[in-house]
Amino acid sequence: VNYFDTAYRYHGGESERFVKEALSRYPRESYNLATKFPIGFMPEETEEAVYKIFEEQLEKTGAGYFDFYLVHGLNATKIQLMKDLKLLDKLEEFKAKGLIRHIGFSFHDTPEVLREILDLYDGWEFCQIQLNYLDWDYQDAKGQYGLLTERGIPVIVMEPVRGGALSDLCEEANALLKQHRPEDSIASWAMRFCGSLPNVHVILSGMTTMEQVVDNVRTFE
Repeated sequence: VNYFDTAYRYHGGESERFVKEALSRYPRESYNLATKFPIGFMPEETEEAVYKIFEEQLEKTGAGYFDFYLVHGLNATKIQLMKDLKLLDKLEEFKAKGLIRHIGFSFHDTPEVLREILDLYDGWEFCQIQLNYLDWDYQDAKGQYGLLTERGIPVIVMEPVRGGALSDLCEEANALLKQHRPEDSIASWAMRFCGSLPNVHVILSGMTTMEQVVDNVRTFE
């Protein structure tokens, strides 16, 4: 486990500080740190604020640089603001200075909007989408995954267990899965579904208990 995902707004703005506390004991090159620019949730929507927020994130995390930097939660309503802020130019500037290694975005919208965002900028290096075996059809994660794969853009998965909903199904479905793999948790099926997709490079997981950590590590081992 060497990829840690945080964001400017998580936990009331304290998540990045916690990441600094948790990871500062390890060599910087031993882990990948991902954080996100809070587009649509800035104290003030100015170009100057972009620099201020980025500097604040560097200070909070103490990381020196970000391995993966995402425009947070891009959708149809945020595209114009991203253009107005000249945000992509600024991210390129940060990358040229060695402060960002890979530029990407997290996404919540339709494949049509995803296509529009991909067409805006040919420097996208990865994309984070909500993908699990329920949303494969329900929110057309299949279409999003297909488009990103077609463009050669690596996929990072969020919500593989859909906020825990896929860790315990109805009695009949649980029994069916247990019949095939009696020793495996119900959640492991959701993790393995995502892991079976060739263009999925990282699967994020929000874990609450040590038991869940152990189970997820066991699944991927």
